[in-house]
Amino acid sequence: MACSIVQFCYFQDLQAARDFLFPHLREETPSGALKRDPSKSNWEDDGWGTWEETEPQELEEDGNSCKTQKTSWLQDCVLSLSPTNDLMVIARGQKAVFLVPKWKHSDKGKEEMHFAVGWSGCLNVEEGECVTSALCIPLASQKRSSTGRPDWTCIVVGFSSGYLRFYTQNGVLLLAQLLNEDLVLQLKCRTYEIPRHPGVTEQNEELSILYPAAIVTIDGFSLFQSLRACRNQVAKAAASGNENIQPPPLAYKKWGLQDIDTIIDHASIGIMTLSPFDQMKTASNIGGYNAAIKNSPPAMSQYITVGSNPFTGFFYALEGSTQPLLSHVALAVASKLTSALFNAASGWLGWKSKHEEEAVPRQKPKVEPATPLAVRFGLPDSRRHGESICLSPCNTLAAVTDDFGRVILLDVTRGIAIRMWKGYRDAQTGWIQIVEDLHERVPERADPSPFGSPQGPSRVAQFLVIYAPRRGILEVWSTQQGPRVGAFNVGKHCRLLYPGYKIMGLNNVTSQSWQPQTYQICLVDPASGSVKTVSVPFHLALSDKKSERAKDMHLMKKLGASLKAKAPNLDLIETEIKELILDIKYPATKKQALESILASERLPFSCLKNITQTLMDSLKNQELESVDEGLLQFCANKLKLLHLYESVSQLNSLDFHSDTPFSDNDLAVLLRLDEKDLLKLQALLEKYKQENSRAAVRFSDDKDGVLPVKTFLEYLDAEKDVISVKKTGEEECVALGSFFFWKCLRGESSAEDMCRTLESVGLSPQLLLSLLLSVWLSKEKDILNRPQSVRCLYTMLHLLSKMKVAIEETWDSQSVSPWWQQMRAACIQSENSGAALLSAHVGHAVAVQISNSLTEKKFSQAGLGPDSEALTDSWEALSLDTEYWKLLLKQLEDCLLLQTLLHSRANPSTARGSSLQAEPLPRLSVKKLLEGGRGGIADSVAKWIFKQDLSPEVLKWAHKERDAENPDEPKEGISRGLSEVTEVETDLGAIPDLLHLAYTQFPCSLELDVLHAHCCWEYVVQWNKDPEEARFFVRSIEHLKHILNAHVQNGIALMMWNTFLVKRFSAATYLMDKVGKSPKDRLCRRDVGMSDTAMASFLSSCWDLLQTLMEADVSRDEMPVPVLDTEDAWLAVEGPTSIVELALDQKPVHYPLVEHHSVLCGVLCAITRFSLKAVKPLSLFDSKGKNAFFKDLTSIQLLPSGEMDPNFISIRQQFLLKVVSAAVQARHGVAKDRDSSEEAPSPPFEKDQDWPVLALYLAHHLQVSEDAVRRHYVGELYNHGADHRGEEAILQVQDKEVLASQLLVLIGQRLAHAVLRTQTREGLELLARLPPTLCTWLKAMNPQDLQNTEVPIATTAKLVNKVIELLPENHGQYSLALHLTEAVEAIAIPPL
Repeated sequence: MACSIVQFCYFQDLQAARDFLFPHLREETPSGALKRDPSKSNWEDDGWGTWEETEPQELEEDGNSCKTQKTSWLQDCVLSLSPTNDLMVIARGQKAVFLVPKWKHSDKGKEEMHFAVGWSGCLNVEEGECVTSALCIPLASQKRSSTGRPDWTCIVVGFSSGYLRFYTQNGVLLLAQLLNEDLVLQLKCRTYEIPRHPGVTEQNEELSILYPAAIVTIDGFSLFQSLRACRNQVAKAAASGNENIQPPPLAYKKWGLQDIDTIIDHASIGIMTLSPFDQMKTASNIGGYNAAIKNSPPAMSQYITVGSNPFTGFFYALEGSTQPLLSHVALAVASKLTSALFNAASGWLGWKSKHEEEAVPRQKPKVEPATPLAVRFGLPDSRRHGESICLSPCNTLAAVTDDFGRVILLDVTRGIAIRMWKGYRDAQTGWIQIVEDLHERVPERADPSPFGSPQGPSRVAQFLVIYAPRRGILEVWSTQQGPRVGAFNVGKHCRLLYPGYKIMGLNNVTSQSWQPQTYQICLVDPASGSVKTVSVPFHLALSDKKSERAKDMHLMKKLGASLKAKAPNLDLIETEIKELILDIKYPATKKQALESILASERLPFSCLKNITQTLMDSLKNQELESVDEGLLQFCANKLKLLHLYESVSQLNSLDFHSDTPFSDNDLAVLLRLDEKDLLKLQALLEKYKQENSRAAVRFSDDKDGVLPVKTFLEYLDAEKDVISVKKTGEEECVALGSFFFWKCLRGESSAEDMCRTLESVGLSPQLLLSLLLSVWLSKEKDILNRPQSVRCLYTMLHLLSKMKVAIEETWDSQSVSPWWQQMRAACIQSENSGAALLSAHVGHAVAVQISNSLTEKKFSQAGLGPDSEALTDSWEALSLDTEYWKLLLKQLEDCLLLQTLLHSRANPSTARGSSLQAEPLPRLSVKKLLEGGRGGIADSVAKWIFKQDLSPEVLKWAHKERDAENPDEPKEGISRGLSEVTEVETDLGAIPDLLHLAYTQFPCSLELDVLHAHCCWEYVVQWNKDPEEARFFVRSIEHLKHILNAHVQNGIALMMWNTFLVKRFSAATYLMDKVGKSPKDRLCRRDVGMSDTAMASFLSSCWDLLQTLMEADVSRDEMPVPVLDTEDAWLAVEGPTSIVELALDQKPVHYPLVEHHSVLCGVLCAITRFSLKAVKPLSLFDSKGKNAFFKDLTSIQLLPSGEMDPNFISIRQQFLLKVVSAAVQARHGVAKDRDSSEEAPSPPFEKDQDWPVLALYLAHHLQVSEDAVRRHYVGELYNHGADHRGEEAILQVQDKEVLASQLLVLIGQRLAHAVLRTQTREGLELLARLPPTLCTWLKAMNPQDLQNTEVPIATTAKLVNKVIELLPENHGQYSLALHLTEAVEAIAIPPL
């Protein structure tokens, strides 16, 4: 209960306002700010050395000089905040920013108010004028239903030109006044306040404007009416543009201040009336001995100025000595709908037409002369110059700051200085007025003070707030001569804002019904971007020694020290605490003291009980009228909780053991299960225990059912005869449930005694049931290892059900019991499926037993036979409730099996290192499965399959086991199937058996196509998170190919393409078209988001997906749309639409468009696979083909048709021949290093394509001659020495003659290499034996074009014979082929 600083608002983007007002700060960096520091001169640089000599140097807080440069800008601004906190104005020079509050959620989830920029712009109208002062004045609403918030807020801005302009919060100019041709020094406002007592003069509302030699006061009522009229006029002008209404004129008074050198600030005290003695004293001082004195003291308006000579001047203006001046209001309206602003400098002496305004746009209004007002007296101090004055809320005190670093407290009525503070240079001051809370007083009958009873008036305390920016300290002082009651370190660049007014437009009638939420003072901290206010409790003003509040606070501090004492003597501490709490007078403080005692961890239970009982006895011994009912009830409630804690602790400490044996047969009878169902349940729980390696949730406080009394009191709350739980979180419920029931569930405490004790103190059965289920479900691991706990739960649940208001006997037999529905709801929400299944079986057994007993009781009372209608009703009610239990048991059994499957894992050594696969799976509950949609079960299994990285074949063979006719041989079938798959040769453990059980339990949700679809989607989602994991995408395509239904396959493939692939695919296409080759790793990562090797695998998988999509589109017409069924137990599922349902909703694709994309994909795959250069993929397509790419595959696009341009055909053929050459080179090329692999390295996770077949596919769709590609393939095979493959490929060539001609050239190259490679004698003799024509032809051959020159001559001879077979006898090269036959034979026969 001390002073505190509370943050009540934040800035959303204060830097934006700073950048607008200070453009030169916008371009600065933190390093640049340090460089700018020496050249910038600000208020901190001027005279800083002098300050260091006179004051101790203060340390910097939380930052360095860079931070100082960023935060000191607010000191140079004009700042104003509305007292209702709905508008803030920050202005500098000609610019201004209006900030409005908005509510938004913080990082912690709480709603916080943030100031955001609502309007920003320039306010100057006259050239060279700038803003010198600003006020935000909230105006009251005239509606009767107003709740206390202002109707709107007006911004009053004073300029250096003397103009006073009024704006709306949207920056719309309402009116402007030129009341004095001099700069506006200060604007201050006074609003209506209800007088505290009849002796206080009622003050009128006014706005005062200070000029260097004059003060102008505008009547508040006149200003309020004019502003409302102007605002209405602007709204009408914006709506129509032609409406014009004359607003009422402003009534103001203008005083010319005399006999004073300079004026810096002022305060308008208001109307005051002198006492008769002061009246005579004043008359004597002014008029001398013969002065005449009026019968009634005159009313005067008092003004105080601060400046120099005098330092503080007091002015008094007699009411009625001058008539108020009336000025014409310059109303700014919009003449057009497109503009809401009007020139503020026009039309002062009546409303002018548009032509007159254009003729004299800069005409200034007539300025009325000021009425002279001489200074009555002052505080003369020639060396002291005043800087600011701040008037207290009750108009009796004022705080004045000067250039000597002093803060002086003035008595406004007497005109004297009553206190001075030193060492506050550049101080900013404000006031806080606190009203006493009557409910906190001590209710003592014998107190003679009128404040001792709640009927007395509230006292008011005033505190002075001083902010010293040089030291970064905010202090709170009690006035008039009180001590400092608070001090805070707040930083050196804050601004203290004290408006001194509230809402304008109220009077003595309307203000009584209004309770506006206004602040008194606030601190703007630009460093933290927050607005703070100061909270001061009233009792800090009671500083005298007899103050009961101060004494109580002293006792509270002493109590706190006693509670924190180390190794205390408990007897002495208990006695001391009793004395302290009995000495405290205020009931609220006593309650606070008792709360702190009960929250102590050092005091044992006996001390807490004795102290509370002592206080209770003390209150009962007092007279009834002087006892605080709230404190008495609080003590009684805490005592009740302490007695409950003691009773439960004693029951838990008793040595209680049940020796009754418990067999499986007893368990079956208890749960009403036959032997087969019990064995099934036990087997299911045993598998769950084996696979559930995850530890159960445990809490440190409930290990042995022990709960500290401090925690016990924090969790529970007692009100009259009812005890409730204050905190209903999981941890609190488990801790309380363990304290109450864990010993009972273990058979170590009497369940009957515990239930009787808990029922007697007022704990509801519903609450106890919730606590019992919380501890049972949270301790699953212990429960599954102790089967006898089931019997204890049965006993406890039966006892709770027998309590009053647990199960009503008048309950409608046609509806479901709320008691059992609560238990079923807890089981549905639990993620511990084993414990939930056991508790559901116990609940079902107890429900059936209680229903039977109630039915028998009902029949016995009615005397009815078994054939009566009542029996039918009872049977229907029992059947209805039983069906709900059976449904829950089936759901929990399914959930338990599914959770067991998700906990199982393969051999850890087979797991691949991926952070995505290492993420733990979420635990399941029936509620999650019911809210997960129709695909929730398959989605959970798919996430587990991804985590285990199981191949689709494993799922396929596990599913075949379910369809096997002989159930006795499932494992051999699975083992035989798995042996065929090399990828899953590792030990899978119990996974196949669990998968088989899951398929049997969920025949619809885990149907094979549905599971493959979810697995396909899960893998591609995970691949999209990390595209470098190319194997994820490959595995996704594998699952896609395993989907048998073409409708599902088509939809999944189309969704994958649209969601994850087309964007990356288009990026890869444009990148490769830009660089003209296979891009490097850096470019791939920048544009496509993956490495070059990952992109190669990505394109290959895209090819497979597009091929699968085309196959599915063809097959979907031949098979029906699948019907998606759901198991009977899960018909109530709700939630998102499943992946399969979304897939079936997809439109059919446009087959030619998919084929068009597959051609492009094949081109890209070839470029990346063989690193082809000088190839731009999009150059192979015309404009129609390019425009059709990357469009929706279900749309009809204009595709190339008819004859293609021969130039395109030529470019395409060159590309395909290049691909074929690269493919043959990669497969049959002769490496220099024989140890190296014959095949070029292919990207990882990619099955190497049959590239010649792919080239023929591309040739078919690119309108290139397929026979030309085949002939080139044959030629490349022979060129690389793969003659055996070449002979097979020849069979597919149609134009054999052209092929034969091409092969003749290759034969010539081989012979030329064999004959001419060495200039030996044998070679020259062989050449001489050949015909001249053949010799000339051979010499023209270039053997360097051969890729493999090590082909045996016998193989070449076979090729020559093959060419002779292909050529007809009438062919022009037939004779050359015959000569080649002779030449080959000659080379084959060695010379003699």
